[in-house]
Amino acid sequence: MTLRRCLATLTFSAALGTAAFGQNQPAPATSFGPAAAQNPVDNLRLQYANGIVAVAEDKIITVADVMREIMPLLPQLRADAKDEKDYQQRLETLQDGVIQDLIDRVLIIKEFKKDEKRHIPDSYIDNAVADDLAERFEGDRSKFLAYLRSQGKTIREFRKDKEEEIIYSYMRSQQKKSQSVVSPVRIETYYNENKDRFYREDEIHLRIIQLARNEETSTDAQLLEKANMILARFKAGEQFADLAKEFSATARAKGGDWGPIQRSNLKPEFSDPAFKLQKGEVSAPIILPDACYLLYAEDRKFAGIQSLDEVRDTIERMLISQMTRTSQERWLERLRRNGYIKHY
Repeated sequence: MTLRRCLATLTFSAALGTAAFGQNQPAPATSFGPAAAQNPVDNLRLQYANGIVAVAEDKIITVADVMREIMPLLPQLRADAKDEKDYQQRLETLQDGVIQDLIDRVLIIKEFKKDEKRHIPDSYIDNAVADDLAERFEGDRSKFLAYLRSQGKTIREFRKDKEEEIIYSYMRSQQKKSQSVVSPVRIETYYNENKDRFYREDEIHLRIIQLARNEETSTDAQLLEKANMILARFKAGEQFADLAKEFSATARAKGGDWGPIQRSNLKPEFSDPAFKLQKGEVSAPIILPDACYLLYAEDRKFAGIQSLDEVRDTIERMLISQMTRTSQERWLERLRRNGYIKHY
């Protein structure tokens, strides 16, 4: 049995409420059907001394380390899985990623400490410990000390963990900062090579006044009379948003603002009149069984390829994200090549 399969079975058993280490008992049925997973602890002990998953530099990464990272993610993982087989596949992928992240964490911290001039001020660590005490333990030091005892850790070791968390975050953020500028030429080149990605459907930014049927406006004629009165005030110079705040049965606080909407997201009784409007125009009253509606085009964008100016910021963010991922992966590959790593 591979380590990955052992971990997957062990995590699956733990997720079902079976003993994580030691007791041989059948796993209960799940929504995926009776669980086929058996207790892997004996195999784990025989094949992997002390439950060691990997060694990175002088840090031993254990099954318990991996489980601690994975367990909070299991409910969502199970919710997303189609069946037990899919769950196991997702779990194995997750485990691979967690193990690699734990190894990378060790290598990143080592890279920081190679420069003897770099260090984390004690005040930063003090603040991190104080924040943890306030947030996780509600400021109760006795709960904090009980937690340390349950983990077999001293306060010194806990502070070291916090220091390493700060180092890890700092080193990651430094890598992101190094990829924060994209040349205009590169943005334009990407746009010209990927124009089809920037096709936009017909879109209208709508404000709507809904006049509900009530005792005063129960008939079509009464609704139409009120709608025409609102239209007259609009044509006389009043803002549609102000009229919506006064009269609309919905979105009143927002001045009837429904935001940008594409043609495919509107029913025909609304889309047909709405997409005949130009920016700043209002529709004729639309009488429906439930209410009467007035549609106002706050803005209007027509179907077609968006211009470079419209998508420049989007492309820039996209390219920065790609550059950051590529840069970080190259950085991590270098750390992995130069570090000591042993998988079990």
